[in-house]
Amino acid sequence: MDEKNADLLSTEDKAQELARGYFREGLNCSECVLLAFMDTHETGMPPEILALSTGFGAGIGHTKNICGAITGAVMALGLEKGRRNPFEVETPRERAGELKEIYPTFGEMANEIEARYGSLLCSEITGPLGDFEGRERRKNCQEIIGYCAKLASKYAEK
Repeated sequence: MDEKNADLLSTEDKAQELARGYFREGLNCSECVLLAFMDTHETGMPPEILALSTGFGAGIGHTKNICGAITGAVMALGLEKGRRNPFEVETPRERAGELKEIYPTFGEMANEIEARYGSLLCSEITGPLGDFEGRERRKNCQEIIGYCAKLASKYAEK
């Protein structure tokens, strides 16, 4: 994405395009989404935090469980909506109560992704496309990665 065109895009669209580009550069699905979010939002986090997302690629270590792009989106949204210090709240009951206010945003995002793709599982989203290293699967994953980056950005603004 060139700088001239980047200025014309919304934050959501920038995140989408950056994530798709990172996939073409060899980053895994989860890394793509998290890094694109970090590039488009002031998270206050060091770049090394990207290491947290590495193991989620290809559905957690290539097990094809929950889609890595989705876990990347959840981590990205957590940078904006997650608790920085749960122990700031005094009691366990209050800490648990906070989650009742936080979880719905994450759940809505996951539900929106599931509604679009019919599943949250890598195996179900990519299975019909055959060979995991094949062109069709990679093209599909690139689309999912972009969509998840865009949604994380969208839900960060809610």
